[in-house]
Amino acid sequence: MKLASPFGTFYGTNITPDKDHGIGNWSADDLYKALHDGVTPDKQRYPAMPYTSYRQLSRADSDAIYACLMAQKPAAVANHEPDLSFPFNLRFGVRFWNWVFLEDALPDASTGQTAEWNRGRYLASALGHCAECHTPRGTFGQLDGAKPLTGAAPGRVAAPDITPHGLAARGWTAADLQTFFATGIAPQGSAFGEMYPVVHLSSQYLTHDDLRAVSTYLLGDRAPAPQQLQSPQSLSADAAQLEAGRNVYLAVCAGCHGLHGEGKPHAAVPMHGNSTLRQSDAHNLIAAMLDGNGAQDIPGLERMQEMSGFATQLSDAELAQLANYLRATWGGQPAHVTADAVKALR
Repeated sequence: MKLASPFGTFYGTNITPDKDHGIGNWSADDLYKALHDGVTPDKQRYPAMPYTSYRQLSRADSDAIYACLMAQKPAAVANHEPDLSFPFNLRFGVRFWNWVFLEDALPDASTGQTAEWNRGRYLASALGHCAECHTPRGTFGQLDGAKPLTGAAPGRVAAPDITPHGLAARGWTAADLQTFFATGIAPQGSAFGEMYPVVHLSSQYLTHDDLRAVSTYLLGDRAPAPQQLQSPQSLSADAAQLEAGRNVYLAVCAGCHGLHGEGKPHAAVPMHGNSTLRQSDAHNLIAAMLDGNGAQDIPGLERMQEMSGFATQLSDAELAQLANYLRATWGGQPAHVTADAVKALR
């Protein structure tokens, strides 16, 4: 898989037990050193492989991962070297990067002392490596320890703020988070972008106890109360602008999401209180309207139908009107999206 970055493009490597292209010649010690230090038998790995988070893994879990990988079918697929610009293509520079930025543990966005919080910390921070997407990065690609889990834009779809304050501001509760991680869908919407494969391939397999632990870690031992939505009237939204956006909604959205934004089971999520609409930054909403979203098979025999993108159907001004209507009506956010903001994401 490709991983684009400001420094160039990285590629996921072969970790099947193939002896020529994979890790078939590795020992359990080799894997632990790769996960803990980013060092493999043949080279120093770039921190695009998140050893910055995996560094917190226990030796027992590393050995369990090794046993699992060695039980897979070998695949004779050659690796692709990173396509990096100078000087980032000089791999020895990673040693200096590690010396400056590599830490034994990552800072927490929540507070807690219970066994459940600590279990969730291990699952989310080490195994889940949530910070790798949800924490902003500095000039040299290092995680910004002063802003843990406050949101970042590693790709087309931004990873939102998942601090206790950020989650509460968008109406999330511990129960909703557990449902979301287990099924990919909650009252706040469904998983999309890079979060969809996280649910599909990973978090749906967590036990009930571990789901509770992760939600406890994200919200803290004392979870903040979810914030109530503001009404469009309290936002002082321009009536004419909202009417224009409503007309666009009725023309291209209501067929799936409903006349009043109620959504349709197994097809389209409700709009009221949708987490993407409640984000202070409209980036993900604009990206979704432009690009659409593919059909999703969701755990529990659930399925969400494909959402078409409107990049060719609607103008920048029309998409801005639609975004403002959605945000003000069902997201409790001010109608501040401009045509220029839409144009910037085309």
